[in-house]
Amino acid sequence: MASLGIQAEQEPLLGDRTPGSREWEIIETEEHYKSRWRSIRILYLTMFLSSVGFSIVIMSIWPYLQKIDQTADASFLGWVIASFSLGQMVASPVFGLWSNYRPRKEPLIVSILISVAANCLYAYVHVPASHNKYYMLVARGLVGFGSGNVAVVRSYIAGATSLQERTNSMANTSACQALGFILGPVFQTCFALIGEKGVTWETIKLQINMYTAPVLLGAFLGVLNILLILIILREHRVDDSGRQCKNINFEEASADEVQVPQGNVDQVAVVTTNVLFFVVLFIFALFETIVTPLTMDMYAWTREQAVLYGGIILAALGVEAVIIFMGIKLLSKKIGERAILLGGLIFAWVGFFILLPWGNQFPKIQWEDLHNNSIPNTTFGEIIITLWRSPRADHSEEPIGCPAEQAWCLYTPMIHLAQFLTSTVLIGIGYPSCNVMSYTLYSKILGPKPQGVYMGWLTASGSAARILGPVFISQVYTSWGPRWAFSLVCGIVVLTITLLGVVYKRLIAFSIRHGRIQE
Repeated sequence: MASLGIQAEQEPLLGDRTPGSREWEIIETEEHYKSRWRSIRILYLTMFLSSVGFSIVIMSIWPYLQKIDQTADASFLGWVIASFSLGQMVASPVFGLWSNYRPRKEPLIVSILISVAANCLYAYVHVPASHNKYYMLVARGLVGFGSGNVAVVRSYIAGATSLQERTNSMANTSACQALGFILGPVFQTCFALIGEKGVTWETIKLQINMYTAPVLLGAFLGVLNILLILIILREHRVDDSGRQCKNINFEEASADEVQVPQGNVDQVAVVTTNVLFFVVLFIFALFETIVTPLTMDMYAWTREQAVLYGGIILAALGVEAVIIFMGIKLLSKKIGERAILLGGLIFAWVGFFILLPWGNQFPKIQWEDLHNNSIPNTTFGEIIITLWRSPRADHSEEPIGCPAEQAWCLYTPMIHLAQFLTSTVLIGIGYPSCNVMSYTLYSKILGPKPQGVYMGWLTASGSAARILGPVFISQVYTSWGPRWAFSLVCGIVVLTITLLGVVYKRLIAFSIRHGRIQE
């Protein structure tokens, strides 16, 4: 995959651009070219690690939250997961604006330091005597704030690549981000082998177990990322033709630099792309959020089983995503980015439609608390809720199955495992396709102007989706069940496909819109 990515990055910009050719010397030197791509590849890594910071604990947050604070419920889980995106939504425009006027190293290093500190805090949320769930909420929010550097990474790569390089470079960036989201749970699965108990370093009160080991790894990788940025990253900016442009962030001005082309950005296309990206992140965030509770409810998995098996399922998605990314870079040259975006949305809709409950087989219900208890003169639903909320200190094993306090468990058919896996495969095709194409189209629509603030808003829209997605699915799923939850998601995707059809012809590159380059 790496060799394919490097080959794609080095495709000719304007005819023959081999080192030593006359055109190569006119547009950029070999040293400048190598420095530019070294810097871009460091930011690929930064994007990957930022995404891993979100997903590396996504499968274990729910069981860990239940372990450290018995007052936490499924609704609070939604807020804990959403806090990451809330922090990122606030930070992205700030870091984006910062990167427009100052060297990009500054916001990148500050943001990563915040993430490292937040990961360390997460490893200690078990220490306080009370209110542990709120410490976890703060820790995840700060990790998200540090991940606001996504806007800086996107704006740098968009400004450091020509129009012909843009599709592949933005596809690689999106691939790194999507792979981070998908492969993060793989690391969690590996750490699941440590178990819930793990080992404890009494001197500093540090527990190293299946819940804390992933964030400690994230902190270590963050420090490594900072060192690479300090050593390798340099400021570069080129126009759509690949010529070096003037840039306030560029350390050494050159007489060969050209002015940034002027022209208005299509604001309708900008807003539409933000909406499309919002929906793409919304549906994937809610899917990642619901995997653990859904499998625990439908298949009576324990907490450890849900973390392990869920991680394996998402690991398979990671392999699928690698294949999708390789195919997209080739397919986009034949049918274009817009067609791939439309196809990805269709795949996602089919995936969620298949996930709707069918048949007459029902999930296992947690009936244990009904045994040897008298039944008062009240409604059946109130009996179930009262018994479920009663203390369970006398139980030696954790209850498994669909909680009886979720009334829909009593009448909603179960989602079969084959049904769930088929849906996962289809969503795994749709999400990376849409993610890559959304960012690629957006960067082309904006053109060669500084994109820090615009990328900040796009990142913020994605962050808002990751806030609302987990909250939406946790509330609707808990109250009404999977049938209502996934039906509503299908409706949202249909509306999004309709919107894409309406503005389809406006989603074109800045230089093409202004007639500087032919489509």
